[in-house]
Amino acid sequence: MRTYRGQVSATLRMIVLMLLAWITPGQAGQFYEQNRVALNGYDVVAYFTDQQAVKGFSRFSADYLGSTFYFSTMNNRETFTAAPERFAPQYGGYCAFGVAKGYKATIDPESFTIVDGKLYLNYSPSVLAGWRKNISGYIRQADQNWPEVTHQAKVHQ
Repeated sequence: MRTYRGQVSATLRMIVLMLLAWITPGQAGQFYEQNRVALNGYDVVAYFTDQQAVKGFSRFSADYLGSTFYFSTMNNRETFTAAPERFAPQYGGYCAFGVAKGYKATIDPESFTIVDGKLYLNYSPSVLAGWRKNISGYIRQADQNWPEVTHQAKVHQ
């Protein structure tokens, strides 16, 4: 009898955890999302090829690690799907400066840098200016903080 109750209890706990994971907003994928689209719909490949933030389209989309990414062209979509880890932003696409300071924050997709072939996004142009004052130091600190920060539910607006 106890074994049966234990199994039922464990099963119910698992169901509750699965439901919570499913309904928690903003946690669908591993990247910063709004309306279930990564990085506000900006094309991550264009940051590298055009050196600018370019809005993508839903007709050129691809899923990666549970997040949907939009692209400005079919070619960019195909480039991404061939090597998504090459183009995916650091720290899940959250503000790199915020991660260096120990928290998740939203981003302005136009506030970005590419360092050593990696995409870093920031909260705003003014935060980006601060980030640029010590990029290597902030990257070291963010790399150290990310394993803890990644589990934070709160995202600073």
